[in-house]
Amino acid sequence: MNPSLDTRTLHLLRDLAPQVLGAVIRRFRDFAASEDAVQEALIAATTQWPREGLPDNPRAWLIQVASRRITDQVRAEAARRHREQLVVSLVPPEEQLALAADEAGATERDDTLDLLFMCCHPTLSPSSAIALTLRAVGGLTTFEIAKAFLVPEATLAQRISRAKQTIKSSGVPFQQPTPEERTARLGAVMHVLYLIFNEGYTASSGPELHRSDLSNEAIRLTRMLHRLVPGDAEIEGLLAIMLLTDARRAARTGPSGELIPLDEQDRSLWDRSAIAEGVALVTTALSRGAVGPYQLQAAIAAVHDEAPSTEATDWAEILALYEVLQRMSDNPMVTLNCAIATAMVHGPAAGLERLDALSEDPRLEGHHRLDAVRAHLLERAGDLEGAITHYRRAAERTTSLSERNYLLTHAARLSETPT
Repeated sequence: MNPSLDTRTLHLLRDLAPQVLGAVIRRFRDFAASEDAVQEALIAATTQWPREGLPDNPRAWLIQVASRRITDQVRAEAARRHREQLVVSLVPPEEQLALAADEAGATERDDTLDLLFMCCHPTLSPSSAIALTLRAVGGLTTFEIAKAFLVPEATLAQRISRAKQTIKSSGVPFQQPTPEERTARLGAVMHVLYLIFNEGYTASSGPELHRSDLSNEAIRLTRMLHRLVPGDAEIEGLLAIMLLTDARRAARTGPSGELIPLDEQDRSLWDRSAIAEGVALVTTALSRGAVGPYQLQAAIAAVHDEAPSTEATDWAEILALYEVLQRMSDNPMVTLNCAIATAMVHGPAAGLERLDALSEDPRLEGHHRLDAVRAHLLERAGDLEGAITHYRRAAERTTSLSERNYLLTHAARLSETPT
C-alpha cells in the first residue's frame, strides 16, 4: 500500500490546484484539456510525493507534469492525424506544437485571480458560473457540487461541460484582465461569491438549514480575492458580510437542527473573533469614501452583531442604512428587510404598509419570505388569525425543511394561544 499524504500537503494541493490550472490554461488555452491534465498531475502528486518527498517547488512540479500530459496528448493526436491522412512530413510532431510562450517568471505567477474572473465570464448564467467556480477554483468535485445543490451528478456535469464550451466558443483569451476588464467583471465575481455564501448559509432546499461547505468555500475564495485585489472597499465589505453573518451560525440551529430566529439566539455562541474581524473590515471599507451595497449590508450586520440583545439593537440606525441601500439597489429583498426595520422603529402597522407596496412585485410572487415577514408583523400587531394563515402559507411555499418545520411549529403554537 502506498503511503498517504498528510493533511498539510492535502491543503497545499488544494491551494495550488487553481493556480496550476490557471497557468496551464494560459499556456495551452484549452480549459477542458487543461483541467484533465491538472487532475492527472494532482493524482500523480498523491502517489509520488509520499514516496519521494515534497519537491522543492510543488507548484512548478505540478505545472510541469500537467504540461507534459497535454504535450503527450497533442503529440498523440498529431501522430494519429498524420497516419490517417497519410501525410509525410519532415517536421517532427513536437516541433509542430504552437504553445503560447511564457513570459519571464510565469511559473511563479499566481493565476488564480485570472481563473476566478474567467469562471465569471459574462456569457455564463449565474448557476453555471457558480458551478464552474466551485469546480475550477474551489477544487470541489462534480459529485460534491451536485450534492451541495441537490441535483443529479449527471445534470451538474452537463452544466459544467456547457459552461466550458461556452467559454471556449466565446474566444475570450485567458490572460491577465486589463483594468477595464477587471472593473467590468469584478461585480460578477463578487456576486457569484455572494450567491455561494448565501446558499451555504441558508440552503434553498433540503433537510439542512446550512451547507457549511459552501459558506466556508465562499469565505475562503473571498479572502483570496481580498488578498489579490487589496484596497477595494466593496470586496472588504463583501468579506465583512460573510464573516459577520457566519459568526452567528452556531446559535442559529438547535440540537435537532431546528431554526432559531435572530431574536431568540444565545448570543454567547456567536463567534467573537469573526465579528471583530468583520467590524474591522467594514470600518476600513467605509473610511475609504465611496460607499457601496456590500459595505452597507456589512454595516447592518455589524450593528446586529454588536448589540447585546434584540431590544438593545439600534434599529433606527439599521433602518437608516436600509433606506440608503434601497436607493442604491432595486432588490425586493432589501425592501422586505427595510419593512422589518420600519416595524421595529415605527411599529408593525408601518412595516405592514411597506409590505403592501411589495405585494405587487412579480419578483416576490409566491416567495415564502413575503408571507413569513407578514406573519411575523401580524403577530406583533396582535392579529393572531392572520399570522397563523401567513405562517402556514409560507410553510407551503418554502423548499427548506428546517424553515418549513419552524413556520409550522410557530403557527401551531399561536393556534394554541388563548384569545
